[in-house]
Amino acid sequence: MTTVAPSPEEIYDRSEQEGRRRLNLSLLDQVATGFIAGVTIVFGIVALGVVQALVEPEFGPELAKLGGALAFGIGLVFLIVGRAELFSENFFGPVAAAIDARTGGTWIRLGRLWGVILVLNLVGGAVLLAVLLVDGALPEESRSALVKVAEEIVAKEWSATLARAVLAGALITLLSYMLKAVNTVAARILVAYMVGVFLALGPFDHVIVSALHVLFGVWASDAVTYADVGINIVLSTIGNLVGGLLLITLTHTAQVKSG
Repeated sequence: MTTVAPSPEEIYDRSEQEGRRRLNLSLLDQVATGFIAGVTIVFGIVALGVVQALVEPEFGPELAKLGGALAFGIGLVFLIVGRAELFSENFFGPVAAAIDARTGGTWIRLGRLWGVILVLNLVGGAVLLAVLLVDGALPEESRSALVKVAEEIVAKEWSATLARAVLAGALITLLSYMLKAVNTVAARILVAYMVGVFLALGPFDHVIVSALHVLFGVWASDAVTYADVGINIVLSTIGNLVGGLLLITLTHTAQVKSG
């Protein structure tokens, strides 16, 4: 049986319905969902570090980075299949719902949703990072690989971080859009995995993923600082908003509303 791909209007309607559901979540639901997502994405970070540490001695740093990106993709699969919510996943659907509602109260709920999910993503991720820092919880080589990733993140110029954050915001928001264009769990897994691999392969600066990488570097070594974490959060958040809202959400909205 042939499955007909949904039209842009159908995808937008599905996203809008999901956005309304997210905007109407209770504060407790938002806190729980955001915390779980932060915990979940750290498993992708762990997979990246473990695989890079295993591959690099035998095949060199370039193939190690490729292997790490391929491993990180499972973190996004866990996130999507588990229906947890990463910060920039809340750009497309909730914004579409807020545009349709056209009330000030809806925009206030949207701001609360973004703030709660952002903070709880970081809190949930930090809790699991603390567990990983227990002696013996993570192989020393994997620990060193993740510290190296943190050093590479903070070594970039601010303009490069901002640009990569724009790309990350666009990519994750595009994921939210594409998930409404597929109808099966298998398709959702494939789309989530491809986006996860590409996010790590860039590597692009998603505020949650990059901040947790850097935070691990702070706790595991003296190579990076809390100031580096703060700077990355600010730049990545701005870039994610620009990429997610301007490049993806508003352009798809214009595509549908102008038709």
